[in-house]
Amino acid sequence: MRVKDSLTHAGSRLLHPGTWHLRTRLVALMLALLTVICALVGLVSYTTTSVTLNSQLDSAVNAATLRTSQFFAGPNGGTAGSPRDPLNARATSAGQLSAVLSNGVVHYAGILAPSGSRQELTNADALVLAELPTTSALTDRNLSIGSYRLQATGLPTGDVLITGLPLAATQQTLARLVLSMALVSLAGLAMLGLAGTFIIRRSMRPLEQLSEVATKVAHLPLDAGEVALSVRVPDSAAHSGTEVGNVGNAFNAMLDNVSHALQARQRSETKVRRFVADASHELRTPLTAIRGYTELLQMTEPLSPDGKTSLGRVTAQSLRMSRLVEDLLMLARLDEGQPLNLHMIDLSPLAMDAVSDVRVSAPDHHWNVEVPDAPVNVLCDDGQIKQVLLNLLSNAAKHTPAGTTVHTKVAVEADGTAVVQVSDDGPGIDPAFKDVIFDRFSRADKARTGTHGSTGLGLSIVQAIMAAHQGSVSVTSKPGKTTFTLRLSPGTATPAPKPSASTQSQVQSQAISSIG
Repeated sequence: MRVKDSLTHAGSRLLHPGTWHLRTRLVALMLALLTVICALVGLVSYTTTSVTLNSQLDSAVNAATLRTSQFFAGPNGGTAGSPRDPLNARATSAGQLSAVLSNGVVHYAGILAPSGSRQELTNADALVLAELPTTSALTDRNLSIGSYRLQATGLPTGDVLITGLPLAATQQTLARLVLSMALVSLAGLAMLGLAGTFIIRRSMRPLEQLSEVATKVAHLPLDAGEVALSVRVPDSAAHSGTEVGNVGNAFNAMLDNVSHALQARQRSETKVRRFVADASHELRTPLTAIRGYTELLQMTEPLSPDGKTSLGRVTAQSLRMSRLVEDLLMLARLDEGQPLNLHMIDLSPLAMDAVSDVRVSAPDHHWNVEVPDAPVNVLCDDGQIKQVLLNLLSNAAKHTPAGTTVHTKVAVEADGTAVVQVSDDGPGIDPAFKDVIFDRFSRADKARTGTHGSTGLGLSIVQAIMAAHQGSVSVTSKPGKTTFTLRLSPGTATPAPKPSASTQSQVQSQAISSIG
């Protein structure tokens, strides 16, 4: 099937020259022009040679007719009853045809054979000769011995003298000319095609280098991070003064400009990242002091009901501000690419612990967890992976109404990839919001029902942590079913051997105690 599809695709491309490579079109155009030139040269050569050969043959037939008529009508010349043979005329060439037509009957019809003997004509040939016009016009006829150019001339005796010469030599010469021109043209086209392909390919090499450089640049990750845009068009393809060289030179200038812009963007991002990290770090101390003093006031000072309410709001907002600062600080650290504290851990207990933690803060939701019997051992930073799970679970609690069921599942795919899914049967995510759901400070409050505000950094942290672990996070959503899927690649997630019965009982006990 693949071979058939490939042949169909190739045939479709052949029928549409616009889809051919430029060098293919140039070679095809060159060969087409050369073919037309060869055909015109061949036609002119054939026509000229044919006219020359036929003119020579006409002159030879006229000369033969003159000699034969002089011989036949001379002193003691032949008549209808004379035995004189026209083939005995002077300078009669081999293959010459001579005949005398008297009263519509052919006499003395014969051909001079190469051996010098006389060769008689058949009755069918005699009938052809008898039908010739006697106007001395040259006429071509096909006889049993071949094609002849004939001339019938009236004699003073009232008889008709027929003289002819064979067309075989002329036809063979023209046939050899056609064959020679065809062979020479084909050989020339083949050699010119090979030479033209080599020359055009060599001439098109700078454009191919431009294409290679553009392809490399197109596959570079230019959207974020420090980018080393070091690819350039080679100097051989960037010489000013030629069309291709000017394009290569302009392309290099464009790459230089893009490289400078990327470096400026990176410097700006680095400054912003450093500012966020420094600001977040510096804000932790005053926020801690604010929380401490508010708690101290609540414990030591008599406050009115309004004062207690106001102080409670201060405490709540300071806690929210602290969470925002911690999120910003974590993102800054992830952006800086700080090394991970990797350990081989089992994802199942980690998922159950995360569900248990969120279950305490959101008891109005139904929380389920499903883990395999065998441990799912993953080389990761357990603190960060637990943060990922807590963010997903807390998002499900915040953005779904009370009574929603949140299901967490841990599994291992056939290729060894560890998979964690967090699903809920809430109202779903607005399709317009799915495209920006992992962007920083994007909020889903308008897309999904919820009672708690958010900073819009939770899913950004999830994506950053999964990228640092060379994993991925994806989301699918429709009304009544929203699923976030975490994947850790086979290089970091490997299924462990099935544990013993005692180990399975221990894991199941942990799950029951965590959920129940």
